[in-house]
Amino acid sequence: MKKVPKFKTEAEEREFWANADSSDYIDWSQAKRVLLPNIKPSLRTISLRLPELMLAELKLIANKKDVPYQSLIKIFLSERLSKELNT
Repeated sequence: MKKVPKFKTEAEEREFWANADSSDYIDWSQAKRVLLPNIKPSLRTISLRLPELMLAELKLIANKKDVPYQSLIKIFLSERLSKELNT
């Protein structure tokens, strides 16, 4: 196993791991799965223009499911991303 170098900045480390094969530095056979339940994903606010009819339909469906329409949009996007990435 190679020794992981010391990094001066997070950007330097990010660049290193983007190009390095981690299996040269870490024995993954010894790795253990860890749950981190309190970590929240980074969020970014975006502006999204939707046709008024589409927004009205989203709000109608969200109301039937008793969830905020923004949450419903995130659910729909998440489901579609999973589908697209697994094909």
